[in-house]
Amino acid sequence: MILAFKKGRTELDSAVGFLANSALQGSGFYNDIELFVPVPLHWSRRLRRGYNQALVLAKKLKHPTAKINTDLVRVRYTKTQPGGAADVAARARNVSGAFAVRRGHNFAGRNICLIDDVKTTGATLNECAKTLKQAGASKVFALVLAVAGQNIS
Repeated sequence: MILAFKKGRTELDSAVGFLANSALQGSGFYNDIELFVPVPLHWSRRLRRGYNQALVLAKKLKHPTAKINTDLVRVRYTKTQPGGAADVAARARNVSGAFAVRRGHNFAGRNICLIDDVKTTGATLNECAKTLKQAGASKVFALVLAVAGQNIS
């Protein structure tokens, strides 16, 4: 269902939104969140796909005070990273330096919750968090719909 949502089935937004809200409300950081920051797509990928699934997901989240902020941007086109976590270092290199904060915007002292659909190795989330911390963020949490490559016995 999550992959279908990512690949165009935006009508699944209510179902994935319900899952995300359940996870969010059960998290230990729910009360600390000030801003939801969806992981950005490069403009060309966003144009081709027609939407950013992380932003669609962020808009479904229910929180009494947190707002959505899109001042984190992807400044460099990166290869898609399908499949598993075969090469953690290669995935980290692929997204290294790919994100920036818009000029004139900062996250000084703010507690941020990054939003994404799937975490594979964490390379994208780590790079986004690093960029936000460099822009002054106090804490960066993450909310994802799924974690790939988990062996459940």
